[in-house]
Amino acid sequence: MYEFKTTPYDHQRTAFDESWRRPYFGLFMEMGTGKSKVAIDTMGALYQAGDIDTALIIAPKGVFDNWVKKEIPVHLSDSIQTKLVKWQPNFTQKFRAEIQEIADPENREPGFLHILVMNTEAFSTPKGASAAQKFVQLNPNCMTILDESTSIKNKGAQRTKNLIKVGQASKYRRILTGSPITKSPMDLFSQCMFLDQQALGFASYYSFQGRYATVQRRSMGPHSFNEITGYRRLDELGEKLDTFSTRLLKEDCLDLPEKVYQRREVNLTKEQVVLYKQMKDLALAQLEQGKLATTASVLTQIMRLQQICCGHLQPDEGPIQEIKNNRLDELMDVVEEVQGKAIIWATYTHDIHRIEKALKKKWGSGVVASYYGETHQDDRQNIIDRFQDPDSELRFFVGQPRTGGYGITLTEANTVIYFSNSYDLEIRLQSEDRAHRIGQKDNVTYVDLVSPGTIDEKILTALRDKINIAGDVLGESAKNWLI
Repeated sequence: MYEFKTTPYDHQRTAFDESWRRPYFGLFMEMGTGKSKVAIDTMGALYQAGDIDTALIIAPKGVFDNWVKKEIPVHLSDSIQTKLVKWQPNFTQKFRAEIQEIADPENREPGFLHILVMNTEAFSTPKGASAAQKFVQLNPNCMTILDESTSIKNKGAQRTKNLIKVGQASKYRRILTGSPITKSPMDLFSQCMFLDQQALGFASYYSFQGRYATVQRRSMGPHSFNEITGYRRLDELGEKLDTFSTRLLKEDCLDLPEKVYQRREVNLTKEQVVLYKQMKDLALAQLEQGKLATTASVLTQIMRLQQICCGHLQPDEGPIQEIKNNRLDELMDVVEEVQGKAIIWATYTHDIHRIEKALKKKWGSGVVASYYGETHQDDRQNIIDRFQDPDSELRFFVGQPRTGGYGITLTEANTVIYFSNSYDLEIRLQSEDRAHRIGQKDNVTYVDLVSPGTIDEKILTALRDKINIAGDVLGESAKNWLI
C-alpha cells in the first residue's frame, strides 16, 4: 500500500484511485487543485508496485525547476529513494555522467527511482529530443509526465512530433493541464496522441477534424485555404475524453474567495484614432490584395493595432514611436483606488518600462518591481519573495504574462490589472491564477483597460468565446467571465 507523504484532499484521492493503474490518463485539474501531487503519487505507487523503474518529467522552462526543488521533495513518499537529474542544454562531462548513471540500466544503482526532468522547450532541439527518446528506449518501464500539455497543441510543430514519439514509447503516460482547450477543440488531438494513438479513436488529425469541425474553403487574393468555421458533436467528444481523464475546477473543491471583473474604458486620443484607422485600412487593403497570406503577417497587423491602443508603435526599422494616449493616466487612476498590493500585466516590454517609471515617480523606487523576459534569473525569486512579504514596501508587480504568468505565487495581491491582453487563453488564465490560488484570503479584482471599438474588445470577445467552447466539450456551463 502506497504511503502518502502529504495527505491528499478527497478530490486528489479520488483522482489518484481512478487513474493510477491506467496506462494513460489526463489530469485536467485547474491550477491549485493538486494535479502535480496526483501525478507524483501515481509515479510513487507504480514504482512501489514494481511497474516502473524510471520517470521522465517534462514541463515548461518557467516551471520545471519547481518539480525538482518543490513538487517531488514535498510529495513523493519518503520510503522511495530517488536519483534525479535536471536537464541542461550544455553537455558537460559532469552532466553526461549524471544522465548516463540514471539512463543506462546496466550501470545504474538498484533500489532507486531514476528521474529525468526536462523542459518542454528542449524538445524543439535535436539534442533534447534525441536524449529523451534514448532514455525511454533504454527503459521500457518508464513513466512520462507532460506538464502544461497545451504546449503541444500545434500538431505541425517539430516539438509536438518529438514529444508524441516519446510519450507513445513510454509504459505509462500522463498529461497535466488546467485548460486542455485554449483555442479550439482541435487542441485536444496532439495532447491525446501523446497519450495513445487511438485515445480519441482517430489516428489522423484530418479525420478528427472532419468529425468535430466544419470546414470551408476560403480565398485570399491568389491564395486559398481551408478554414474551420464551427464545431459539432462536442458532447460526443466530451464523453470520449471522460473515459481517460478527470476534470476538476477550483470552485468544486477549494474554498477560495471570489473573482470580480471590471472594465475601465480608455478613449483613444485624436492622434491614436487617425493612426488606428490608417493601420486598419492598410491591413484591409493588403488583405484584399492577398498580401496577408501568412499567420505571421496577420499577427503583425494585430500587434500594431494593439500597440497604437497602448500608446506606442514599433516599426520594422528604427526606434519605437510614442503616441499621445490616455491609457497610462487611466492605469494610474485605477492604481490610486487599489487597497493593498497589485499585479499589472502588460504584453509589451516598452509598456512595462513606461508603467514602472510612472509608478516610481509617484510612489518611489522601492514600491515597484518588473518581471519579464530580461529580468535576471537570480533576481526573479527575490522579487517574488519581497512581493509576498506583507511587511515589504514592494507594492506593485509589473510583469509580462508570458514570462511571469506561470508557476509563481503572488497571493499578496488582491488586484490584477491588464494593461493589455493577448489572444492566448492559456496565458490569460494562468496569469489570473497567480493571485487566485491557495493562500489568497481576499476577493481578487481583475481590471481590463479597454479602448471601445478597437482590437481590445475583439481580444476579450475571442477569449470569452474560447473558454465557452472549451466548456461545451468539458461539460461546463458558460461562464460570466470578462466584461
